[in-house]
Amino acid sequence: MINIRTSGLTIKQLRAFVAVYQLRSVSAAAAQLCVTQSAVSVLIRQMEGDLGVRLFDRTTRSLQPTAAADGAIEVAQRVLRDLDSLGAGLADLSSLRRGRITIACTPALARILLPAALNTFLQSHPDIHVDIDDCAPDQFFARLLGDHVDFGLGTPDRAGDGVKVQRLMGDHLSVICRADHPMASRKTVPWQALDGLPVIAVRPGYGVRALIDQSAARAGIHLNVAHEVALLSTALWMTACGVAPSVMPAAYATYGNDPDIVARPLVRPAVSRDIYVLVKAGRSLSPAARKFVEVLKQTL
Repeated sequence: MINIRTSGLTIKQLRAFVAVYQLRSVSAAAAQLCVTQSAVSVLIRQMEGDLGVRLFDRTTRSLQPTAAADGAIEVAQRVLRDLDSLGAGLADLSSLRRGRITIACTPALARILLPAALNTFLQSHPDIHVDIDDCAPDQFFARLLGDHVDFGLGTPDRAGDGVKVQRLMGDHLSVICRADHPMASRKTVPWQALDGLPVIAVRPGYGVRALIDQSAARAGIHLNVAHEVALLSTALWMTACGVAPSVMPAAYATYGNDPDIVARPLVRPAVSRDIYVLVKAGRSLSPAARKFVEVLKQTL
C-alpha cells in the first residue's frame, strides 16, 4: 500500500483522486469539484508523478483504477475525512458553537463579577462549557502561570511577572462598615479615622494586605488589625454581624448588594485598586474566551 501521509501530496490532489476514483470520469469529477477537466487531469498527473505509479488506465472509452489506486483510495478517503472533521471542529470553535473556558478567580471576586456575565453568556452560547477555578489568593498566579486556566480576574500584585493585563473596572481601597456605623454617614473617610480602631483585613501575604499596610504607613497611622481572615467574603459577613469594620476594595461590598453594609472610600491617601483580566504572556485568548470578556465588560 502507498504511504500517502509521508508523500508530497496536496489536498487538491487527494480530492481530485478520490472524485475520479468514485465517478470513473474526469469530467464528472471536475463538475463535482467545480474546476475544469484540465485542472483535474493535471492534479492526477502530478499525483502519479509524486508517487511514481500510475493510478488510472485510460482508454478512449473508459477510465479504470489501477491496483495502486485500489490500494491508496481507503487512506486518501480517511485523510480527507480527518481534514474535513478538523475544519468543522475549528469552525465550531470560531463560531462559538462549542468550546471550553476556564477562569481563575477568588471566590469573593467571582461572586461579584461572574453571576450576571455567566448567565448572559450561556443564554447566547449554551454549548460553551465554562469552568470557574475558584482558588485562594495565594494560588491565583500559580493557576494562571501554570496554564491551568485561560485567563484570570483579579489585581496584578506581581505586575510584569509573566502576565498581560487588561483593565476591567476601577476600584479603590475603602472602609466597609455597617449602615448604622458613624462612618457610614460620611462620603469619604480619611485613613486617620482608622488610627487605632479595631478593623478586619486579610492576613499578611494574602491579596490586598500589603497594599493596606503600605497605605496606612503612608498615612502615618497605627492600623489595628484585630481580626485577620483568608477570604474577603469572611470579612464581609463579620462586618455585617457587627464585629468590626473591614478594609478592602469597595467592589467587594458594593456588588455584594448587602443592605446592612456600606463602602466608604479611604482618602488622604486615596488608593486605587483596579480589577483586571490577566492572561499569561505569550498566550492568546480563544474566540469563546474573548467573547466572555466582552460580555463581562458589558454586564459591569
